[in-house]
Amino acid sequence: MQRFTSVLALVALLAFIAACSPQPGGTPTSPTGAPGAGKTIKSAAAGNNLTVTLSNKDGVIKHGDEEFYLTFTDASGKPVDVGAVSLTFHMPAMGAMPVMNNPASFATTSTPGVYRGKATIEMAGEWQAQITYEGPAGKGQTAFPVLVQ
Repeated sequence: MQRFTSVLALVALLAFIAACSPQPGGTPTSPTGAPGAGKTIKSAAAGNNLTVTLSNKDGVIKHGDEEFYLTFTDASGKPVDVGAVSLTFHMPAMGAMPVMNNPASFATTSTPGVYRGKATIEMAGEWQAQITYEGPAGKGQTAFPVLVQ
């Protein structure tokens, strides 16, 4: 009987661990369970009393193919659907190097206000993340520096 109880407890523990583990291809979550949060890279005011947060699993943007999330939240921290979003990683011309603009493509997630993005960033350095949105929450834009490794 004691062996049966021990086996049952072990099976329950393994089921609990499996249920709490991230699923492949799923949306990363923060410690609070908010989808798409991952590790914050940068947050900024986005107009219309909203904040936009750029995040990914590592908390660092790297040059090359990169995946990340944009999350728009209200003053209480609740995600807000902003409709269409765009982000361009912009680097001004320097010397003989021309201006670089690396646009991102976005897909919605199961949580309104959280958008999954992909971009190919040409090189490491300081870029400007230029974000615009238009939809149910109004129209807005913001830009902030992002260090790409």
